[in-house]
Amino acid sequence: MAAIANPGRVAEHERALARLTKAYAGLPTDRPVRLAKATSNLFRPRTPTDSPGLDVSDFSGVIDLDAQRGRARVAGMTTYEDLIDALLPHGWMPLVVPQLKTITIGGAVSGLGIEASSFRSGLPHESVLEMEILTGSGEVVTARPDGEHAELFGTFPNSYGSLGYALSLTIELERTHRYVVLRHVRFGSLAELVAAIEEVMSSRRWEEEDVDFLDGVVFGGTEAWLCLGRWTDDLQGQAHPSDYTGQQIYYRSIQHRRRDVLTARDYLWRWDTDWFWCSRAFGAQQPRVRRLWPQRWLRSDVYWRIVAFEDRHGVLAAIDRVRRRPGWERVVQDVEIPLDRTAEFLHWFLREIPIEPLWLCPVRLRTNTSGPGGGAPWPLYPMQPGERYVNVGFWSAVPIEPGRRAGDANRAIEAQVDRFGGHKGLYSESFYDEATFHDRYGGAAYDPVKERYDPAGRFPTLYDKAVRAR
Repeated sequence: MAAIANPGRVAEHERALARLTKAYAGLPTDRPVRLAKATSNLFRPRTPTDSPGLDVSDFSGVIDLDAQRGRARVAGMTTYEDLIDALLPHGWMPLVVPQLKTITIGGAVSGLGIEASSFRSGLPHESVLEMEILTGSGEVVTARPDGEHAELFGTFPNSYGSLGYALSLTIELERTHRYVVLRHVRFGSLAELVAAIEEVMSSRRWEEEDVDFLDGVVFGGTEAWLCLGRWTDDLQGQAHPSDYTGQQIYYRSIQHRRRDVLTARDYLWRWDTDWFWCSRAFGAQQPRVRRLWPQRWLRSDVYWRIVAFEDRHGVLAAIDRVRRRPGWERVVQDVEIPLDRTAEFLHWFLREIPIEPLWLCPVRLRTNTSGPGGGAPWPLYPMQPGERYVNVGFWSAVPIEPGRRAGDANRAIEAQVDRFGGHKGLYSESFYDEATFHDRYGGAAYDPVKERYDPAGRFPTLYDKAVRAR
């Protein structure tokens, strides 16, 4: 467990800062700077490089917990798994805990994160009070919503390390309870589903009960479910909390259990065990395989390593070619669609893209004010204050039919997201041309900040990372 409120931890962090800035100064200036990380949650290809990685392994753990004010200072490379293990015994958690254990807090802020509390608490970067950021010039600056580095603070979300790396973040926390009680509610049409989301987002209640967590699953056009969670300190009449870390599969329980109770920790990681439902691609949901699969390997980072191995070596792709099977296009994306257009988008998707189930996560900005000049408060991902959105997540592959090419399905999705006034996350492949990307992702705000904090171009640009795979 990470140390909390340990005075020596602050001094240790300062020493780590000194070592890092010295190491950064020693890196070759003619090659891009990248982090040396063992795991990732990105799904875009990356051009191989011989650039040495920047070791940031010292920047993990809770530096300090202020229990009176409900805030914590956390090192930027801390995974949410470690952060929850440190905070939960003290009755705290971040306002938004992304659903996969090895997402880091710095990654969730620079690359966006979302979860079932986002309908009331927005996105992870909205509960950040200040950040220590290593910039391209090699300087470590403290960025806050106002003051000298306010522009860097505002453009850091969705910058994906192209403006710098967060070495520590001071974040707001919320109180937790022992359990989360769940209600799974089925809807026979997407219009009914969207109407229910609107009601819950407006009132934070459903059928006379409070709602603290809200997400859902679409299994098809006539079968969609909302998962309504509420904090509780007792088992609500259930003999013991359910366990979806072993033989039982959480997403399948949604279709069969109208009510359920999980411990707070198991609720936060309910999706990680099977990487939502993506573990089925590895056979891990087949009963015989699952009984033999070590429980410690039922987790998202294990599946990600399998995917990364296939990306590097193409074993399955080679087998498909030998057997004269069609190739496959990976479609791994999250998009935000305005609530009032969500049903239309889902109907189009289910008709045109052969992927099911789909994850739904309603979200609205916690921030209530516009940014400078009346623009979006977070310009690199320009969601609007007061607007209600639904994050739609889909993670699979589709066959490349004769006459089609790899990328066609993803390009079609990008076009529809734009048509419906939405936004697409950048953790996976993107196909925008540079002018369109500049317009969609706040290029007018990004460019001057990039010039100020990375004048020599030590970090790849956001377009280089998101589209050119550099």
